[in-house]
Amino acid sequence: MPKRTSEPKKNVKKRKDIILEIKGRNKDKEKKTKNFTFLYFIIAIVAIFLIHSYLSFRSEIKTVPYSEFKTLISQNKVANLLIDAEKVQGTFTGEDGKQVKFVTSRVEDPDLVKDLQKSNVQFSGSFENKLLRIIIEWVLPFAIIILIWNLLMRRMGGAPSSVLNFGKSRGKIYGEDEIKITFSDVAGVDEAKEELQEIIEYLRYPQKFLDLGGKIPKGILLVGPPGTGKTLLAKAVAGEAKVPFFSMSGSDFVEMFVGVGASRVRDLFSQAQQKAPCIIFIDELDALGKARGMNPLSSHDEREQTLNQLLAEMDGFDTKTGVIIVAATNRPEILDPALLRSGRFDRHVLVDRPDINGREAILKVHVKNVKLGTDVDISVIAARTPGFVGADLANLINEAALLAARKGKSSVMMEEFEEAIDRIIAGLEKKKRVMNKKEKEIVAYHETGHALMAEFLETSDPVHKISIIPRGISALGYTMQLPTEDRYLMTRTELIDRMCVLLGGRVAEEIIFHEISTGAQNDLARATDIARSMVKQYGMSDKLGHMTFEQERKPLFLDIPGSGAKDYSEETAREIDNEVRSIIEHAYTKVKTTLGSKNDLLVFVAKTLLEKESIDGEELRKMLKEYSEGGHGNQSR
Repeated sequence: MPKRTSEPKKNVKKRKDIILEIKGRNKDKEKKTKNFTFLYFIIAIVAIFLIHSYLSFRSEIKTVPYSEFKTLISQNKVANLLIDAEKVQGTFTGEDGKQVKFVTSRVEDPDLVKDLQKSNVQFSGSFENKLLRIIIEWVLPFAIIILIWNLLMRRMGGAPSSVLNFGKSRGKIYGEDEIKITFSDVAGVDEAKEELQEIIEYLRYPQKFLDLGGKIPKGILLVGPPGTGKTLLAKAVAGEAKVPFFSMSGSDFVEMFVGVGASRVRDLFSQAQQKAPCIIFIDELDALGKARGMNPLSSHDEREQTLNQLLAEMDGFDTKTGVIIVAATNRPEILDPALLRSGRFDRHVLVDRPDINGREAILKVHVKNVKLGTDVDISVIAARTPGFVGADLANLINEAALLAARKGKSSVMMEEFEEAIDRIIAGLEKKKRVMNKKEKEIVAYHETGHALMAEFLETSDPVHKISIIPRGISALGYTMQLPTEDRYLMTRTELIDRMCVLLGGRVAEEIIFHEISTGAQNDLARATDIARSMVKQYGMSDKLGHMTFEQERKPLFLDIPGSGAKDYSEETAREIDNEVRSIIEHAYTKVKTTLGSKNDLLVFVAKTLLEKESIDGEELRKMLKEYSEGGHGNQSR
């Protein structure tokens, strides 16, 4: 026991020494700041004096003695005098006949007015406001210089008090009582919340871990797609633990000036040590922690220096002081390996897209302050929004509320939620777009082809809605399918069936019009991507065997295609192209055979769609049932 009690005393003493050292550095910085400010004001005063001198002597005004002034009066050479309490100004005729401006000091001369009247000199008196003159000539220029200085300092990114703030951390600091977000405000990421629970326990009761000799991870990396709630989760940890929260973005560190980013990293960790226990949160870590050496032309650039300083700071501080670093990124694959090693960001917490239960929980959190109608079913909305993340669901609820307000309703009904889902998925509805009769007919048969193939194939998702009302930028119509459950794997049959649904629109156009249009461009691109992935990535080609032909280099959580070099021969590339073409041709033949035998049904549904412009899934299945019961055989699922 004595050994256990002495150890914390050493830590406390060490911590006090660190705080005293930091305070000393801060005093030095404040001293430098004062010196710089004093020097700036000296320069400003000199500049104002020079400006004032220039304004005073910019015009040619001759100073004459008072005796010479009296002589000029007697010679009738003086005109237009202005007399004030200190001086006399006017003009006199020179020897060359030109008018010369002059000024002379005024003396006590009781005969001055008589002499002026005797020589018929025009004169007038004036009273000068000295305070106004001081303001115009001294105070106003001084204020303008201070204003320009303030603007320059703010533009450079620091506080206006000192240019030294340019290298200080830009992080937002939230006090322990400022963050009101808790785990009750975060839903759909239960596994991530459990992973972070021990961080909260450590920040609340650190001695429990120290007594057992345990060490909390220095860095926790939240990874996941955009909008899943990584930043919200980090704030909830600070809100639960009731500790200060430092929030910065990775791009806030990097500047065009060398050394600024490293200085900001040092300042951030210095402030965090003073306010421990606390949490440092770095959002978009990939902007700062990209792997070094990726750009050989700038191996010693500012970003890499900033990253080196971050690595050094993470090695230098002790978690016993209560400083926890949390970072978030959606591109963990490009981070520097030194950031991910043990002792740095060694714990990775996945914040993935929510499943149907998670979406329902997220919707319940966001609808707390929304007036819902009696027909709103949260579970149905969750089922109709597969792939939506937390940010998408929050946007969905906001869009529905705006639509209800636009219509003058007192509550948000299910109709608004349906319209909001269509708007987010397919884009803004454009009912006023004028389409000629021929194009509208092509779109109707195209979308009917998609819908019928989706209903005929056993493994495809059921149709939710068909519409030929233009939406978004280029969508002239759409067929919406909704999965009955969340899926994480797909079989070869399901992939081919999905290709068949995509090709259904092109085949329908060919059957009815014996001509094809450009409307299937996106369908063909998606079908080709599926076929190529089947061959190159999934090993689903009978001819090429169970192997892949290209390393996957695209980001884990972003839909950005990779750009890797080929690691196979030209002959293999030719075989890959042949296999992709074969799979697409097989699916195209299957669709043509299926829709060709249902020509009457295709015409019937397309004409109904032309008339109504929109058909929901239940109505479509009812039409198929009536068609099959009319003696045409069983054509529905």
